Amino acid sequence: MLKKNAIVVFFSIVVSLGMYAQRSSHELTFTAIDSTSHVRLDSIRVMNRTQGSETSIYWPDTALTVIIDPGDLLLYIGYSTCSPAGTGEINTGKRPFQLSQNHPNPLKEQSMIPLYVPSKGVVDMTVSDVLGRVLLNSSFMLGEGHHAFRFTPGDGMLFFLIARYEGETSTITMLATEGENGRKCMLEYAGSSEPEFSQKAPEKTTADFIRASGIPDHPLGDKTYTFQFATNIPCPGTPTVEYEGQVYNTIQIYSQCWLKENLNVGVMIPGSDEMGENGVFEKYCYDDDENNCDVYGGLYQWGEMMQYTSQEGTQGICPPGWHLPLDEDWKVLEGAVDSNYGIGDPEWDVFESWRGFDAGILLKSTNGWAYSGNGSDLFGFVALPGGFRQNNGNFEEVTLSGAWWSSMTAGGYGWYHFLSYGSSKVWWHHTYWDYGMSVRCLRDQPE
Repeated sequence: MLKKNAIVVFFSIVVSLGMYAQRSSHELTFTAIDSTSHVRLDSIRVMNRTQGSETSIYWPDTALTVIIDPGDLLLYIGYSTCSPAGTGEINTGKRPFQLSQNHPNPLKEQSMIPLYVPSKGVVDMTVSDVLGRVLLNSSFMLGEGHHAFRFTPGDGMLFFLIARYEGETSTITMLATEGENGRKCMLEYAGSSEPEFSQKAPEKTTADFIRASGIPDHPLGDKTYTFQFATNIPCPGTPTVEYEGQVYNTIQIYSQCWLKENLNVGVMIPGSDEMGENGVFEKYCYDDDENNCDVYGGLYQWGEMMQYTSQEGTQGICPPGWHLPLDEDWKVLEGAVDSNYGIGDPEWDVFESWRGFDAGILLKSTNGWAYSGNGSDLFGFVALPGGFRQNNGNFEEVTLSGAWWSSMTAGGYGWYHFLSYGSSKVWWHHTYWDYGMSVRCLRDQPE
């Protein structure tokens, strides 16, 4: 029984039809993969975003009773060690390569960084700052087991450490409480056993390496959901998409498969004109220059993007099999990449304010942003500063900001997600439908 359930978790939803005549019963099935290999789901967190309730189930539990109204939005968050489970065996205890978060973080003068290597090999480690400058680049021959490194920050307050081992990559974000002019940034090997770190974390288990993947959905019937734990790779089975004469690359970021470029479809019209429901895809190009569409993609009014429907999550101007992201889709993306606030954290519901910790930096492209505002683009999303078209026809803020529509609307406004050269965070707000903003498409979840 345990082998059968090592990969697949069944989640049964049972309702009392006598008390809730309009409610229905669904059986949802969950599986998990890392790229194309099956992995075991250690637990599933189910958040009813409409009702404000949540519950969790843990492997090998298989059933849960909940009550769901029609139209309720559920957010499923799967947690896994990502150890291969194609054979259905229980965890063997063999840990994957893992760079763990430094301690303390934030740090003042020094911080310890734990690293686990599953077998002898070379580990390449790179430290860069918020401007994308490489501060350190070192290689270490390490044996199997636990290792520790001592990090001393230089003149700066935000650092990214990337460790690479046999084709695998792991990243942490380190925050310094204050920069010190003239101090040399250093990364030193501290040995295969670090007493100070062991005292602070005596019990190291595979739970230390659990990763999260999220899927929002309105369940309408029985359905199978597959959590994906691979990231920063072309979407398995769909590396490119050809649409309206353009070829787009794809990028897998956990359970989301995104187009890697902003959408660029339609006939360019002047920024002084309004888009209309005329059966022709229309786009704005920044400063009425089609070369800017080749770089940043088109800018679209909300109605044109939606193809004049108000149905959230519709295909709109996206390719078949793809849709315009919901706000929940954007929140899952931001929670998946942010190093401090995970998927489903209340931080992502903060309105009209900068949110998160470093999601903005991790999504922004490594070049093209003005005033040293480039990001690290650790997940391959390549968010470019394409600016926007105001509702008076003027174009603003190319190289300074990027704004992406969601398919959510309320009170005559469209909702958008915004990145700026001057912030490591993400802004979530709404504005008038007749603004022109960038569009990204998200692949549909399989039925």
